[in-house]
Amino acid sequence: MIDLDGLDGPLLVALDFDGVLSPIVPVPSDARPLPESAAAVRALAEAPDTHVVLVSGRGLADLAAVSGFGPPVLMVGSHGGEFGPGLLDGDTPLLTEEQQALKEKLTLALTDLVEGAAGVTLEHKPAGLAVHVRNAAPEVGEQVLDAVRRGPATWDGVDAIEGKSVIDLAVLQVSKGTAVDALRERFGARVFFAGDDTTDETVFTRLRPGDVGVKVGEGDTAAAHRVTDPAELSTVLAELTSRRKTPRAS
Repeated sequence: MIDLDGLDGPLLVALDFDGVLSPIVPVPSDARPLPESAAAVRALAEAPDTHVVLVSGRGLADLAAVSGFGPPVLMVGSHGGEFGPGLLDGDTPLLTEEQQALKEKLTLALTDLVEGAAGVTLEHKPAGLAVHVRNAAPEVGEQVLDAVRRGPATWDGVDAIEGKSVIDLAVLQVSKGTAVDALRERFGARVFFAGDDTTDETVFTRLRPGDVGVKVGEGDTAAAHRVTDPAELSTVLAELTSRRKTPRAS
């Protein structure tokens, strides 16, 4: 069992979405949080001195749509490139004119590259695109990913982040780790973070004494704790909720 005894005082509960609150599904738009996890997230967001932020590679609008959450649950999208309402620079334009032009060039190149590759899909994001190969035959997926690695991923100004059966390409350099660092300073809080993908390691490697990091699923990790799947994480979130469940005074 994960030791949650030290998580008193101000706490930032930062959570990836896909593979953490929601099981991984073939069609990304079909993802939804497990009911138990959704209930825990909403309860934690109402607890005293507790700030709940979803930190995802999805764009903000997409993240809000699939998660079903709204304030006081806060959101960071595009691997830390978009801070939602109530957080830091939410009113600042995401891309410069030069970055927007590069994104348009990137869109054209990736569209041509994946054309005819069965099972490969492009996900359009505010800061770039993601190439998903989860539903492609292994040889097709690897062929596409290799072409992306040798092509657009090498362009000046493009930041490529590989995850499970996906490459995210953004026209600005961001990471979930730098986003969580900024949130930590914003709230003056310890951190509880749960993630499942290689992109979440940028958070796990930055956690400090007194923080708690939970890896969901298999794979090498810098996290001190691990659960097998989103269902097991929901029990951890329920336990954390029970420790911080006193509602905020209105």
